[in-house]
Amino acid sequence: MTPSNMQDYVTILIADQLFGIPVLEVHDVLRGLKLTKIPLAPAEVAGALNLRGRIVTAIDVRKRLGLPELENDEDGMSIVVEHQGEPYSLMIDNVGEVLSLDMNELQPTPVTLDSCWKEISGGVYRLEKKLLVVLQIERLLDFAGNSTIAA
Repeated sequence: MTPSNMQDYVTILIADQLFGIPVLEVHDVLRGLKLTKIPLAPAEVAGALNLRGRIVTAIDVRKRLGLPELENDEDGMSIVVEHQGEPYSLMIDNVGEVLSLDMNELQPTPVTLDSCWKEISGGVYRLEKKLLVVLQIERLLDFAGNSTIAA
């Protein structure tokens, strides 16, 4: 293990807000998904897809964060992550670059951030022109609100 305090993040854009996901949590980046609707699923669940023989649940991150849908049926992108041994496809607007950021510069989530966003944030980085919110996948995918319960 190196003494480096650097963490690599895949940056994603959702409604002009920059988010970061630790690069080691990202399994795939997809575009042009063919989804199958899942009856009686929560609103955030957009459907399911087959990815190399595995059934992957697609989550509409805009709905999860209380944001309006993409306009003009724009073709968004998707990041595949794993949570509790299951793959999930996070439907997002766009994928950016990979940034190496110093973990010592990670700041607590601002109290002024929307409560839904605070719930899924692992802190923020103040970049030159934007605020990067670090997404905590386990909290984002915790629809029942169980993320604070100890195992």
